[in-house]
Amino acid sequence: MTLTEKGDLSAQPYRGDKLPSVPEDLVVTGALDLDCDERLWVPQAKDVWFRPLCFSVSQGYFVNILRVRRSGILSRHRHTGPVHATVLRGRWHYLEHPWWAEEGGYAFEPPGDIHTLEVPDGVQEMVTLFHVTGAYIYVDPEGTALGIEDVFSKLQAARKHYEEVGLGASFADQFVR
Repeated sequence: MTLTEKGDLSAQPYRGDKLPSVPEDLVVTGALDLDCDERLWVPQAKDVWFRPLCFSVSQGYFVNILRVRRSGILSRHRHTGPVHATVLRGRWHYLEHPWWAEEGGYAFEPPGDIHTLEVPDGVQEMVTLFHVTGAYIYVDPEGTALGIEDVFSKLQAARKHYEEVGLGASFADQFVR
């Protein structure tokens, strides 16, 4: 990749045909406005919400911002694919690991990892941007599956919520690719 001057030929837009089957770009303005319209936050559990940014139903991943407004254990789960996390506010950790995810930090979680997320005492709000490929399989302490969450269940929850708050179920469709 090179940076060129405006007058350079490479600074002109592409004029060829659009490639077949390429979906439209997805741009979410104000994605990091954490104090946005409360209706955009989809309830997931008591004091836990997510704000969808992308539901890739064709590739099996989702990108969302998770917001937790109390300390405690959020979930124990196994990943079927990789997860990328960027902490926007607060901090959290997994009971099974020595590291902490802190504001401004990034974490990569490999497929197959099993861990229990805890928001510690003293954290009034934890907000993290997650890019999740595959599913979360919720498990008990021995690893027995208790439930599953994936792009399809997240999309279903978003559609239901947006219908209930007056935005319409189709509001969620803008995030689908």
